[in-house]
Amino acid sequence: MNLPNKITLFRVFLIPVFLIFMFVEAIPFGKWFALGVFIIASLSDMVDGKIARKYDLVTDFGKFMDPLADKLLVSSALIALIQPNRIAAWIVIVIIAREFIISGFRLIAADNGIVIAAGWWGKVKTAVTMVMICIVIANLGEDLPAYATGIHIFEQVLIYLSLALTVISLVDYLVKNKNVIKTYK
Repeated sequence: MNLPNKITLFRVFLIPVFLIFMFVEAIPFGKWFALGVFIIASLSDMVDGKIARKYDLVTDFGKFMDPLADKLLVSSALIALIQPNRIAAWIVIVIIAREFIISGFRLIAADNGIVIAAGWWGKVKTAVTMVMICIVIANLGEDLPAYATGIHIFEQVLIYLSLALTVISLVDYLVKNKNVIKTYK
């Protein structure tokens, strides 16, 4: 259990903490604490990867757990934003479905001895989605009418940009790795 793997597990353990702050209304400034926890968890993803690569600490556990931790974090945050009507359920379904499809594809590839690295579109999608989640959690236009602020428009642009990048990165991933299906036994 090296440092990058501990950081990955730390990210997983932050998920219930994040959800408590999101849903327990009795906690003063809960959404701000939730936002802070989400940011820390998101940044820990970059940190564990950099440490693992820099110090040659890449493990099978990390290869499995790191993307799983990311998917759990992002999926939990997106699902948590449905209940207060901050994001449409169908958008969350599309984003999470992409993650399941990519995970399934990676399992098939791994079964055939093929390692598929994350692509550029996927990395951009992840960054935009994490920023979008932060902005939507913050809900900066909360006390303002929808017509009175550009914040609502900015949030919607980020949501739909994240959705578009989700679809683009999925198509890019499937096209670039179509040989995985051909080699599947």
